[in-house]
Amino acid sequence: MPTQPMPPILLKIKTRKNTGIFPMLIGLLLLLPACGNAPTETAATAFQKTQPPFSLDELQRRTFNYFWELADPNNFQISDRYPTETFSSIAATGFGLTGYLVGVERGYISRKEAAERVLQTLRVLKNLPQGDAPKGMSGHRGFFYHFLKNDDATRYKNVELSTMDTGLLMAGILSARSFFAEKNEAENEIRELADFLYRRVEWDWALNENGRLSMGWRPESGFIESDWRGYNEAMILLLLAMGSPTHPIPAESWEEWCGTYEWAGFQGQEFVQFHSLFGHQYSQLYIDFRGIQDGYMRQKGIDYFENSRRATLANHSYCTANPKGFKGYAENCWGLTACDGPRNQQADTSIGKWLFKGYAARGVSPSYAFDDGTISPTAAGGSIAFAPEICLPALRFMWEHFYPKLVGEYGFKDAFNLSYTFGEGNKNGWFDKDYIGIDQGPILLQTENHRSGFVWGLMKKNEYLKRGLERAGFEPLR
Repeated sequence: MPTQPMPPILLKIKTRKNTGIFPMLIGLLLLLPACGNAPTETAATAFQKTQPPFSLDELQRRTFNYFWELADPNNFQISDRYPTETFSSIAATGFGLTGYLVGVERGYISRKEAAERVLQTLRVLKNLPQGDAPKGMSGHRGFFYHFLKNDDATRYKNVELSTMDTGLLMAGILSARSFFAEKNEAENEIRELADFLYRRVEWDWALNENGRLSMGWRPESGFIESDWRGYNEAMILLLLAMGSPTHPIPAESWEEWCGTYEWAGFQGQEFVQFHSLFGHQYSQLYIDFRGIQDGYMRQKGIDYFENSRRATLANHSYCTANPKGFKGYAENCWGLTACDGPRNQQADTSIGKWLFKGYAARGVSPSYAFDDGTISPTAAGGSIAFAPEICLPALRFMWEHFYPKLVGEYGFKDAFNLSYTFGEGNKNGWFDKDYIGIDQGPILLQTENHRSGFVWGLMKKNEYLKRGLERAGFEPLR
């Protein structure tokens, strides 16, 4: 008897990782009629029929699996994106380290499993080559290159030594240090390695003559001219640099940082401006700013948590108003932040000629705006702790209305654009095929902060971060 080709649904079951939907798919197979002329059900339609109802636990579990399943089996770094294979991201690796702890908290993995994975990751990070050679190095002076090659975790092409991404990596490392506090061989080593990696970073080396941290360094050309000035995602970077017991930057660096803020009204809200929501999210994945203020916020009468809440409300208000008339924008369908996009292309649309971009920092403020109709779920997911009343309905709407195009085995894919209807497969709009690690992290971690305050609680135990906050002048609300 000749071999018959494998039906698409069976092929899907055979090749996909087990994410809990397969018993239902097998059940569907058993219900198919035995008649040889029965219509064949495709994998896509079967997957859609098994769509689970939206829940934060289902979203977190799938998003957690991005980090747990996709970490490189040899060097344990986290993929920048998937399924497109490119390189690993040190910031995503930092999010992954914290994500493993969320997995223990939620019962997805055991404490022992998490400790083993964290230990493997930290051992690799300690032993990766450091030096000023342009090739074959993973970092220099304790900093790491922004992206690392998948095979040997050394510098990818000519990317920069990234201060910001190293800061996010260190935040993840220090969260593990706070979590694994038991006195046993594995957890003792985790704490020792975390201390070594954080204390090794020469933060003061990256400080320029203006008293600001450079955005990065390349062995071919030295420090990048651009430096970190407020307000954006780099609060966590400055505070960790200020809290270092070995290579701290001056306490005055915080005043220099605040001196470049833009306080303005936008979409009915008054707050320190940054156009893209990721800038309001990243630091607050780790720092609970509720009820504490620096000198700047004491003058304004709010805290940074409230500032991010106002930014989230303004982003939502802008998208709901939809001044450019893009398709899909609505009360529960919104969110502008850094994310993938369809492609770099000028195109004629029903609302006129428009520039679409690939990966870009989308967002709006009084001084900067870029909006090309691309919405990313991480905008709402990473802000859920700030404004759950608008973020939860958005996540639910996107899950229920765009499944499975936007939702897959690792939760939300990165972005979609219903106004981009050009090219094969985009008749009803463009949907990203990739997940991106630095957008998965905010969904997983901030959802946990919303539910339990878990990550915030861990970081409150960290003496390095506490020292940074104290040196920056943070005090309880008066």
